[in-house]
Amino acid sequence: MNFDEELRKRRDRANDIIERYLPGEDAVPGKLAEAMNYSIRIGGKRIRPILMMESYRMFGGHGTAVEPFMAAIEMIHTHSLVHDDLPAIDNDALRRGRKTTHAVYGEAIGILAGDALLNYAYETALQAFRHTEDPQRVVRALEILSSETGLYGMLGGQSVDVENDKNGVSALSKESLDYIYFHKTGALIEAPLMIGAALAGADKTETGCMKEIGSRIGLAFQIQDDILDVTGTTEELGKPVGSDTKNDKTTYVTLRGLDGARKTVKEQTDAAVRLLDSMLGEKEFLRELLIRMASRSK
Repeated sequence: MNFDEELRKRRDRANDIIERYLPGEDAVPGKLAEAMNYSIRIGGKRIRPILMMESYRMFGGHGTAVEPFMAAIEMIHTHSLVHDDLPAIDNDALRRGRKTTHAVYGEAIGILAGDALLNYAYETALQAFRHTEDPQRVVRALEILSSETGLYGMLGGQSVDVENDKNGVSALSKESLDYIYFHKTGALIEAPLMIGAALAGADKTETGCMKEIGSRIGLAFQIQDDILDVTGTTEELGKPVGSDTKNDKTTYVTLRGLDGARKTVKEQTDAAVRLLDSMLGEKEFLRELLIRMASRSK
C-alpha cells in the first residue's frame, strides 16, 4: 500500500463530500455563509472525516449514510478552530497558512460563523436519515455526535482550558491538563471513530473500543501539537508557533519536558494500535493513519 497516495485519494473524496453540504452564498445571509465556507475551504487534512469513513468500512459499512456525518464532523472541528482563534481566546491571525476567519471578516462575523458551523453541522447530520434503511443507527450516531461535542465533551474541555488560561503555567495540574486534552481534542477523535462504527452496525463493546482508541490517539495528537509548538516553524505548521508560551499555557512540554512528552506520545499510540490490532475488519490504512497522526511533523 502506498499510504501517501491512498491518503490523498481519501482526502479528495472527503473534500468532495464536504463541498456538497456547504451552504449557498447567494441569498441572505450570504456574508455569514461566505465566512463559514471560507473557514472550511482554507484547508486542513480532513483527518476526522477520513477516520469516520475508515471506521465505517472496518465494521462493514456500505452506502452513503456516513457522508452527512463526515461533513458534519468537519464543520464542528472548523467551528472549534474559528472560535479558538478569536481575540478573546488565542488571538491568532493565521490558520492553515491563511488569515483566520475573524481577521478577514471581523470579530463579530467570526463569532457568528463559528456558531453557525456548529448548528449547521447538526442540520447536515440529520440528512443521514435519507440515506439509511436503519434509522436507529443514525439515532445512535447523533447521540454520539451530541455528547462528544457538547458540554461533557469538546466544549466542556474548551471551557476548562479557557478558565485556566488566566491562572498561568504553575496553576494547571496534570489532571486538569488531561481533562482538557481528553475532551477538547480527544472527543473530536473519538467521535468519528465511534460514529463510523455505529452507522455500520457495531455493538456497544466495539463502539466502546473505538472510543478508547480515539481517546488515546487524541491525547497523543494533542501532546504532539505541544511538541510542534516548540520545535516547528510557522511555515511548516501554517499557524504561529510559540503561541503556548505567548499565552502562558501549561502543556505536556512545560510539565514533562520534550523527552517526557515524546515518551507519552509513544506510550499512548502503542496502546491504541494494540487495541485496534485486537479487533476484526480491514484496518491496514487506519492503523497507519493513527500512527502518523501521533508522529506528524507538521
